[in-house]
Amino acid sequence: MAGHSKWANIKHKKAREDAKRGKVFSKIVKEITVAARLGGGDLEANPRLRQAVDKARSVNMPKDNIERAIKKGTGEGGGAQYEQVMYEGYGPAGVAVLLEVLTDNRNRVVAEIRHAFSKNKGNLGESGCVAWLFDARGYIAVSKEGVDEDRIMDVVLEAGADDVEDGGTVWEVFTDPAAYQQARDAIEAAGLPVEAAELTMIPKNTVRLEGADAERMLRLMEMLEDNDDVQNVYANFDIDEAEMERLAGA
Repeated sequence: MAGHSKWANIKHKKAREDAKRGKVFSKIVKEITVAARLGGGDLEANPRLRQAVDKARSVNMPKDNIERAIKKGTGEGGGAQYEQVMYEGYGPAGVAVLLEVLTDNRNRVVAEIRHAFSKNKGNLGESGCVAWLFDARGYIAVSKEGVDEDRIMDVVLEAGADDVEDGGTVWEVFTDPAAYQQARDAIEAAGLPVEAAELTMIPKNTVRLEGADAERMLRLMEMLEDNDDVQNVYANFDIDEAEMERLAGA
């Protein structure tokens, strides 16, 4: 899980910075729209929509934007219809990469994704080639500030979490997807500071990278995540934390 955690922390920091420029809003609007279309506009009855709205609030998206996206999904507003697609491939040194995409133009996005892979010593693969290397999990990062191990354990294990790991400046809580919202609600009810929370895909094993391969892998991740149609990117790389921070900031 270490590789996921390091990148997740960097990604969430970048998301907060990008949000100041509105860069992440379009992706979240797509997710809210599709979630509302598939499961209805009631947050309590639609866990996927609730997660998308929580993400919108975490980056200070205006309430009007959220409401418009929900109405668009439930048929009260017009606009493009988005298709959900999963893509899989290999990054440098055989790193497994899994992408969740929402798009209104599959031909365009697959060409853009293929270009990103080929530019960074990777290649787009066939459906099913790497998905088996990942498990669906809930992930919640809780700031360690004022929260010791006994405290976080007491709160989350009673709420159905599977594991708590030391993530440096945060406690990393992992859950079954079905227990994710219950664990998050318990953490927030206890007044513990949530740094990041998401339903994600955790790799079963990791590929250690350094040097040029590490640089190419982070460049590939950034290219893919910068694509407006790519909602989430998961990969099973592990890079030394100091090197990752240096490369991500370059």
